Amino acid sequence: MRRFDGTIRNALATIFYDRLTSQDSIDPVPSSLRIDGKTCLVTGASSGIGKAVAIDLASRGANVILACRTGVPEISEEIKQQSGSNTVETIQVDLADLDSARKLCDILREQKVQLDIAVLNAGLSTISARRSKQGYETMFAVHFLANRYLVKRFLDDGVIKPCSETDSSDVPRLIFVSSEAHRSGESFDFSDLGNFHEFGRKDALRYYGISKMVLSAYACELSKRLNPSSALSVAVHSLCPGAVATKIAREAPQSIQWLIGPFMRTLFRSPEAAIKPIIYLACSPDAGRRTDMYLHCMQEKTMSTHARNAANGKVLWELSEEMIANYERDTATDG
Repeated sequence: MRRFDGTIRNALATIFYDRLTSQDSIDPVPSSLRIDGKTCLVTGASSGIGKAVAIDLASRGANVILACRTGVPEISEEIKQQSGSNTVETIQVDLADLDSARKLCDILREQKVQLDIAVLNAGLSTISARRSKQGYETMFAVHFLANRYLVKRFLDDGVIKPCSETDSSDVPRLIFVSSEAHRSGESFDFSDLGNFHEFGRKDALRYYGISKMVLSAYACELSKRLNPSSALSVAVHSLCPGAVATKIAREAPQSIQWLIGPFMRTLFRSPEAAIKPIIYLACSPDAGRRTDMYLHCMQEKTMSTHARNAANGKVLWELSEEMIANYERDTATDG
């Protein structure tokens, strides 16, 4: 039998360990908890975790906006049927392309949308390097840079309005779907941030981990900047849902698909089970009174040292601010 790549073997071993050893320390949000009238955005909502989150939030009375690369507009009808809600709409977006992210932000601004909850879930795992339209590695572009751009625009455009009151029910929430893989990333090499490098299957999981480490560090820094005092203005949280049976492994080599399929069905959580930490951070009263929470499944944990390092967060913020400024300047020039 042909031996499969060591990184895949290590990943499967990690998943197996995670499934056997993880223990919930936080109670899930009861199905009876309502968020009637809240406006929620869910990225990557056409399948998997994003779709399950959208169904749950809609069933709790939320107005849900689905930001999807595929399945528009059919997915909204499916989610309406499964949630029993008519307040579901879709907007097409490809977060590997900042031009598409910009159009999404323009639509929300023009429609005067004000978000109460944003679940930034869209993600992918490639088996080799892929260049985004703006020249970045695609996982870096989707997991970090697109989210960085979306949040900046949401705040600048008033789509997310920081709370100035003491009522935690009015505090908007930003939720980033990260990964425990962020711990596998090496220390930051800021001289190389965002630069495109060719890689193959052997290094794919390493680059995935790096993209999630950058996202996690950004979430920490964003929480500090939005909440400089004890008064909470925006609750910023992140999480790892654990190993989930989604389409994220669709690019795995055909030679090992026969192995991955049974592993996923046996050891991975279903999307419906995996969304518990997302729903907790989006809906629980506790998560509306705090910021900078990181959940691994239903356990609260501390992020990696690299992600929590204040100096890393500051430099990452400044460099990515420059990336976005360069993009906006180029866009203005082209226009």
